[in-house]
Amino acid sequence: MITPQKSIHYDRYEFKKWEPVNAETIVETPVSLTVNGEVWLTFMCTPVDLEAMALGFLYNEGILESMDEVENVHICEHGDNVDVWLDHAAEQPKSWRRTSGCTGGITAVDLLSRPDVSFNGSGPKVQPEAIMNLVEQLFEAQSLYRETGGVHTSALSNGEKILLMAEDIGRHNTLDKIAGLCLMKNIWPETRILITTGRISSEMLQKAARIQAPILISRTSPSSLSIEMAERYGVTLIGYARKHRFNVYSNSYRVGL
Repeated sequence: MITPQKSIHYDRYEFKKWEPVNAETIVETPVSLTVNGEVWLTFMCTPVDLEAMALGFLYNEGILESMDEVENVHICEHGDNVDVWLDHAAEQPKSWRRTSGCTGGITAVDLLSRPDVSFNGSGPKVQPEAIMNLVEQLFEAQSLYRETGGVHTSALSNGEKILLMAEDIGRHNTLDKIAGLCLMKNIWPETRILITTGRISSEMLQKAARIQAPILISRTSPSSLSIEMAERYGVTLIGYARKHRFNVYSNSYRVGL
């Protein structure tokens, strides 16, 4: 089985001196997805929570709605394929679109079409202190990042504490893993807030809306299209969130001003 980190050696130059260093680096590896015996695509990902990533991806793409539709899911002995069997036929999309996700995200969802979900002014309201507290909780939970660096982390919160967390070299993979963990653990809190270290692209916004999280918080920036989509979906989009500050790009009424 492939591990999520790998031992490496490198030479560091600092203060006019060379120093040998033994360290860990994040693993990036291809993992294919097979649905009902047919290979659909290959993820470039970090090999942890692979079952959750596969199921979450199918959920975010609208292929399945609940674990009741899943007859079996398992990782092959070499760790380079996730085999998913559903209780119904599933037609592979005729075309996949490469997205702006790091390591190359992929989707068949039309991100410019009318959204299937809209929060219509509903959803939780949070105080600024709660947002900054959640960001701090996310940073403290980044166990793989502390060991290797170079990895994104996303988490699902009920507004008070982190309920689920996922790490991956691809930021889009982390939201697929979150969706898959929700399915596998049957954790769907009434209040859903997503926090991520990754940049918010249109694909990230679509996945957050599919998970039905009306608040999406990132430590970095949103794209112009993700801001437009957040307005259409009714998502409160927060960026550049730190322990003491953040920016609200859409639907600021959910944040106590």
